[in-house]
Amino acid sequence: MPELPEVETTRVGIAPHVSGRTISKVVVRNASLRWPVPSNLVRTLRRQTVQSLERRAKYLLFRLDRGHLMLHLGMSGSLRINPIDIEVGPYDHFELQFADGQCLRLRDPRRFGSVHYVTGDVSQHPLLASLGPEPLDEHFSGDYLYQRSRKRRQSVKTFIMDSRTVVGVGNIYASESLYEAGILPGRQAGRVSRARYDQLAGAIKSVLQRAIAKGGTTLRDFISFAGQPGYFRHDLQVYDRAGEPCRGCGQPVRNKRLGQRSTFYCSRCQS
Repeated sequence: MPELPEVETTRVGIAPHVSGRTISKVVVRNASLRWPVPSNLVRTLRRQTVQSLERRAKYLLFRLDRGHLMLHLGMSGSLRINPIDIEVGPYDHFELQFADGQCLRLRDPRRFGSVHYVTGDVSQHPLLASLGPEPLDEHFSGDYLYQRSRKRRQSVKTFIMDSRTVVGVGNIYASESLYEAGILPGRQAGRVSRARYDQLAGAIKSVLQRAIAKGGTTLRDFISFAGQPGYFRHDLQVYDRAGEPCRGCGQPVRNKRLGQRSTFYCSRCQS
């Protein structure tokens, strides 16, 4: 599933191609995504101009003249900029056509993506209102994690993967951040010290920034808007490396289930 670095890579890639462009036509080839595509979008979006493209968690927010188009890539979705007359694929379910002859197509084989139109304050949409802070925001810190974690008995890994705690720290990036901070993923969140949360907050920022710089991580489905995979997979220290030697100490990387997710760690480098 595309996580924050993959979605941010997509945003950065397509923003120059859509910002300032006027929508001339909306094509809905298959409305049966995770939630049905609103039937009035074809009329509502026409002739609106994309003012900017922003991101909140894993949602792309197209700021328009009279609202926001909110889009989620789901498990296997991707966006492409194409000439309008290029051949349509079987999974090209949604399309914005622009007055300059280009179009933005949502390709989604599994149809877990979603398309929404929001008027008013987009931050108060039910899918966004309860989300935690952005991990790359200056207000996200070790002190914030420490204060929020008090008396929490859940594992520190499931704690930082909870989007109400912080957004965008998916399974890959949680394992990598905890390894970089030297914290065992199964340790109770409420038993992690303030100093170690400082290390963890810094590791989360560092891991995500490096992943964005490499275009995200491709293990299965993700490709960027330009059709390229993410190359951060070559930098993974523990994720999906069970049985292989830890890059820090040489001991075999371990794997166990936490919160129904595979969790990778080094029992010597993390405590």
